[in-house]
Amino acid sequence: MSVQEYLDKHMLSRKIEDAVNAAVRAKTPDPVLFISNHMKKAVSSVITKVKARQILDSRGIPTVEVDLYTNKGVFRASVPCGDSTGMYEAVELRDGDKGTYLGNAVTKAVKNINEKISEALVGMDPTVQLQIDQAMIDLDKTEKKSELGANAILAVSIAACRAGAAEKEVPLYKHIADLSGKTNAILPVPAFTVISGGKHSGNSLPVQDIMILPTGAVRFEEALQMGSETYHHLKAVITEKYGANGCNVGEDGGFVPDISRQVLPLCLTILVFHIIDQRTLPLTPVREGLDIVREAIGRTGYNDKIKIGIGVAATEFCIGTKYDLEFKSPNKSGQNFKSGEDMIQMYKDLCIDYPIASIEDPFDKEDWEHSKRFCGLGLCQVVGDDLLMSNPKRIERAIHESACNSLLLKINQIGTVTEAVDVVKMAKEAHWGVVVSQRFGETNDCFIADLAVALGAGQIKAGAPCRGERVAKYNQPNATARPVVEPVRSLVRRSNWFN
Repeated sequence: MSVQEYLDKHMLSRKIEDAVNAAVRAKTPDPVLFISNHMKKAVSSVITKVKARQILDSRGIPTVEVDLYTNKGVFRASVPCGDSTGMYEAVELRDGDKGTYLGNAVTKAVKNINEKISEALVGMDPTVQLQIDQAMIDLDKTEKKSELGANAILAVSIAACRAGAAEKEVPLYKHIADLSGKTNAILPVPAFTVISGGKHSGNSLPVQDIMILPTGAVRFEEALQMGSETYHHLKAVITEKYGANGCNVGEDGGFVPDISRQVLPLCLTILVFHIIDQRTLPLTPVREGLDIVREAIGRTGYNDKIKIGIGVAATEFCIGTKYDLEFKSPNKSGQNFKSGEDMIQMYKDLCIDYPIASIEDPFDKEDWEHSKRFCGLGLCQVVGDDLLMSNPKRIERAIHESACNSLLLKINQIGTVTEAVDVVKMAKEAHWGVVVSQRFGETNDCFIADLAVALGAGQIKAGAPCRGERVAKYNQPNATARPVVEPVRSLVRRSNWFN
């Protein structure tokens, strides 16, 4: 083929002429750069290759990272990993060979991307997120993405989303907002983990985490400042009460003080009491944790602007129909083996005594009845995590039964950007709150921050204001704040729970 035939076939002469004319009209000082960019825009973006590799998450456990190539650039994404996979969520694909990374390697998922997913997506327009995600779902053919692996599919889905935003020349959050049909982005209230407990810590605190929510902040930058200052005041409080070792941090940056050292042995806790509003209540590890957080908030001077959240993760200590609040103690007294009704009363007392605005997973994932009863009291935001597992069927049931009033969204539990957008729409239509959440095994990828802003989630839970992979997700909305005209706000912030 001659040069002229090639020019004619691809209509290059006309395109070059249009680019030159545009450069002249713009009076550009750098015509070569202008013409190059103009020509680039004239060509539609298509996916040319998808290349995956195995990397380590924040715990040193393998996860998947992807580079998605188009004819205009390379777009990277890496996915988080949960501590475990619930029966109702999408399935991570791991190798299972105990001789390599204790069975946690993801080379099978990587191979699926490099050989199967890449072939299926080459030639597709990266802006058509729905079609890209559906192509991977169709290729997988399983309900929980167990064939290709939810970790493989999600990594490609996020990378494609970034490529789509680049093709449209808009910020990532704006592209996601367009995909969801939203017109205004809303900056979220951050839910900072400040104390870690549950099965992820060696202290006696049965609940998984205690959080602070700067609901009185007007700007995200202000919320970030409140969270950081409170975190450091809490460090001082813990040092005073427990010594420097109490300031060791858990997997998501929360402090792990040895609360059991500050209270009497569990068999004697019934002799130690709080006297509050003429009510006599036993001092417990939960109250001990809440007390030191409240003291730290008091030292900041933000008393009326910061609320407290509790991530209970009650499924971890539910045995049959009872809840064992001493499940981590080698010397159980039996005094804290509670029924569902006892747990409701405990939460009621805590909501009276502390500025609690949000309780996450207050009951076992199958204890729908007590979840419904507690949610019906209207005392605080009741967040469904294990109860829902970001599963549309579980969310639909919870909406119908009024079992909670907020969704904890973990994108790797559902597996694609499109499906994440859809479940948030379900929650919003039910007038629920939405908390976009981290996982314990995180990477420096801060996609969830853009997702929270784009979908107007109202809240983001990314761990403590400590550790790089957590802070990255809080810094991203702060960078986004300039073009987003909406102030920090959320469904729960506008409700009586935060007054």
